[in-house]
Amino acid sequence: MSQSPAPSQKTAILCLLLLALIWGYNWVQMKVAVQYAPPFTFAALRVLLGAVCLFALLIGLRKPILPKEVVGTFAVGVLQTAGVYGLANWALVSGGAGKVSVLVYTMPLWTLLLAAIVLHERIQKLQWIAIALSITGLLLILDPSNLGGTTFSKFLALLAGLSWAAGAIIAKKLRQTIELDLLSFTAWQTLFAALPLALIALLTPAHPIQWTAPFIFSLVYNVVPGTAIATLLWLYILHNLSAGTAGLGILLNPVLAVLAAWIQLGERPGFLEAIGMGVIAIALLLNAIQAIQPVKPVEES
Repeated sequence: MSQSPAPSQKTAILCLLLLALIWGYNWVQMKVAVQYAPPFTFAALRVLLGAVCLFALLIGLRKPILPKEVVGTFAVGVLQTAGVYGLANWALVSGGAGKVSVLVYTMPLWTLLLAAIVLHERIQKLQWIAIALSITGLLLILDPSNLGGTTFSKFLALLAGLSWAAGAIIAKKLRQTIELDLLSFTAWQTLFAALPLALIALLTPAHPIQWTAPFIFSLVYNVVPGTAIATLLWLYILHNLSAGTAGLGILLNPVLAVLAAWIQLGERPGFLEAIGMGVIAIALLLNAIQAIQPVKPVEES
């Protein structure tokens, strides 16, 4: 007989669903925010306030505050936070929230390719199928026969996903060499990420922030549930579920983002774009299923 999930696992699954709702809807709020503030200004403000919340959590939980690896943490912050939020916000200026989220969430597939090159990790058969499907889906979304309109936005979204993947590879190498407290590491890389974002915001000519009610709500949503509460939920999920199961649940994020953008913003994807998004969703699902599979031991000859 199969054992039923432990109470902590059931709670973690509920937390995973709640996290998907928070992060999925956050794309809509990010799209709203960049209508009232320059993309890098909003990214810098959101990340800096998010870092303040994370350090408050560190102090409240009485965890060690000082970083263990400054250079590596800074590199992760630049790629995994500054690169992702900066480029994604820039993409959202002219691109739809649902479409941008799907393209950014191609990150696991870029991670596969980078891990094979940098970490010499073997790509499994199911993952090769996922990569082929993702390329097909990207071609359908990008529509090479009609390279206009939001092509630049799509490129920025893909670049954000690639930046996220590069940051994930560095983070993985760090965890292999040094024991890191996940909350402390997240807080410091978030703080470090605010530095280049603030610098770009200061050096880039842009209109001032319009402190409207929709913008203030978007900012508060991004900082409180989108960063502080989401981080707590994610830490609890990782503590009680396998990384593969957690990754599988995260696939709900872009799906919910597309639905939320359709309902609130009226962003109805075109026929080819909808098919492309669906194909990418299947590719991500196959990759997550492979991640859950147990690793077979290498047979000695």
